[in-house]
Amino acid sequence: MNKKNILSITTFTVLSLFLVLNSCKNEAKEPNKNEATKTVYASDVIPFFDHWKLILGDGSNAGIATNFENKDFFYTATNDKTNWVVFKAPNGGDTHGTSNNTRTELAQTKKWYPKTANDKLTATLKVMNVSATGDARVAASYSVVIGQIHSADKHENEPLKIFYKKFSGHAKGSVFWHYEINTKGDDNSGRWDYSTAVWGNDFSVVGTDASTYPEEPKDGIALGEEFSYEIEVKDGIMNLKFTSEGHETKTFTKNLIVSEYTTTADIPEQTQKLFVPIGQDGVERKNAYAGEGCFFKLGAYNQTNGKSPEVNMNWCSGAETHGGDIQKQYADGNYAEVWFKTGSISVSDNAVSNEGYFTKND
Repeated sequence: MNKKNILSITTFTVLSLFLVLNSCKNEAKEPNKNEATKTVYASDVIPFFDHWKLILGDGSNAGIATNFENKDFFYTATNDKTNWVVFKAPNGGDTHGTSNNTRTELAQTKKWYPKTANDKLTATLKVMNVSATGDARVAASYSVVIGQIHSADKHENEPLKIFYKKFSGHAKGSVFWHYEINTKGDDNSGRWDYSTAVWGNDFSVVGTDASTYPEEPKDGIALGEEFSYEIEVKDGIMNLKFTSEGHETKTFTKNLIVSEYTTTADIPEQTQKLFVPIGQDGVERKNAYAGEGCFFKLGAYNQTNGKSPEVNMNWCSGAETHGGDIQKQYADGNYAEVWFKTGSISVSDNAVSNEGYFTKND
């Protein structure tokens, strides 16, 4: 073999080796198109889902939501490299239990009794949307409940509801909490809430007509602004703590086993103006929620609905629901959306199964 042939073979061998190595190098750079992107579940972000059942915005019970998502109501989102759990609920659609309002909300699988309780719930969140429509005279319009204590027994009333509310056109909204009386007797139609402001206004601050809003709160919370709440119930006493950067930390205490509303003379002025005119003028049992199993809830319980204000001027918003069409409501802002970054729950040894509540309401 002459030198020319040897040179040609050597050149061909080197070129082939270069092409193979370069091909391998290029293949290493290209991602495997068949490899699916890993889903980040809510239970990856906040690992406490074994303690809850998830109620979705269509009224269904999704059960324990570990490794679960629903793109309409419950999923995760990333903002500034931080993962959040998203709860979303339209103004109108199928609801859970006897409520008029849709919710995407966690409900605790156990219940505890206030007198012997040592139970705690914490959360850090931001509200991303409240309804774009509603009647400004209706106290519940433009609001969402982001945390609760609910009774599982008898009237199934709520010793705690934490609200966020922002009127359309305002930059800032209000955070406030409610205590609902555990109505004396078998008739619960006279029940009412007492509202306490945290930042901004309480529930009772409403518009003068359907489209005229009150003054925007100076110390309010904007959409997308982080804040935290802490709920602890121990030996019959509920302790609340609210924190947010740039805002004053607020703390509150409420006795859950001894009522302060046992006679009509005890009904506060706020209630006299807001609830008594529509016939909600009941009194509370002396021992309030003692003897009743209670449980935590967390998520987006949309308080804006499409029912006529003529039915109830505190709770029926007359908002747009597009006949229950969820996607149309989402398209024009008629929904509530809340993002949670962290959460924790501490459950006492005295807690027992809450299955009876779900059996009654699912």
